Amino acid sequence: MKTRVISAIVLIAVVVACFAISPITRTLFLLAALILGIREMCRAIAHLDIKCCSWVLYAYAALSVLGIYLIAGNEFKEALFFLAVFAVFTAGILNKDISGKGALASLAVLIYPTVPFLIIVKLALSDYWIPVFAIGCVSTWICDSFALFGGKWFGKNKLAPEVSPNKTIEGTLTGAAAATLMGIALFFALKSNYDIPLIRCMLTALICSSFGQIGDLAASLVKRMTGIKDYSNLIPGHGGVMDRIDSLLFSIPVAYFCISSFVG
Repeated sequence: MKTRVISAIVLIAVVVACFAISPITRTLFLLAALILGIREMCRAIAHLDIKCCSWVLYAYAALSVLGIYLIAGNEFKEALFFLAVFAVFTAGILNKDISGKGALASLAVLIYPTVPFLIIVKLALSDYWIPVFAIGCVSTWICDSFALFGGKWFGKNKLAPEVSPNKTIEGTLTGAAAATLMGIALFFALKSNYDIPLIRCMLTALICSSFGQIGDLAASLVKRMTGIKDYSNLIPGHGGVMDRIDSLLFSIPVAYFCISSFVG
């Protein structure tokens, strides 16, 4: 527990510093996280004796983040994605170690976690990143905490026993309710700078927390499929990047989709 707490404090300090200093540090931090997330996903898939074309994924991630930072047009993004798909299938055709299974697995990693990560990078460089990240992150963390307690106090019915045996429907509902109430606090915290109606703030927190729980289950689904406990041991007591960012990959983009029309 001591190791877990220390790691959390250090991680929070690094994240806050990178996001607060400048857009460049935010971009570099998220790029590093994306590269590590891709690496962890490829290593997880390797447990199924499937080799991903990781160099294509790394190159796509780096060039996509550069394009987002330089505000490249949609043509650049579309061409880059097309070339990445072309490259992974070419690698599958020419490299027998990758083959068809590796090409398809690489395409899957190109979509998850890469696409949600790139959306988050774009949002981190926008003028409205503060409310998006505040609602997306806080509602998810509150939901996770209260879902844990709700499951211990009231949990009887399993939510997805084949994927995450400890999650219960009662815990999920408790977490969602807590996140919705947190939306009220977030409304007052943000209202001086951002014109987000109270009801929209509460609904966004509710929807974000729900999508965040699906994100957690999605990452758990991959772990179950590949037979691993954690994606890596990068963060002592917490696992890897994917173990920490799984919920946020879904909740942060959803926060943007819900509130973008109401940001002043």
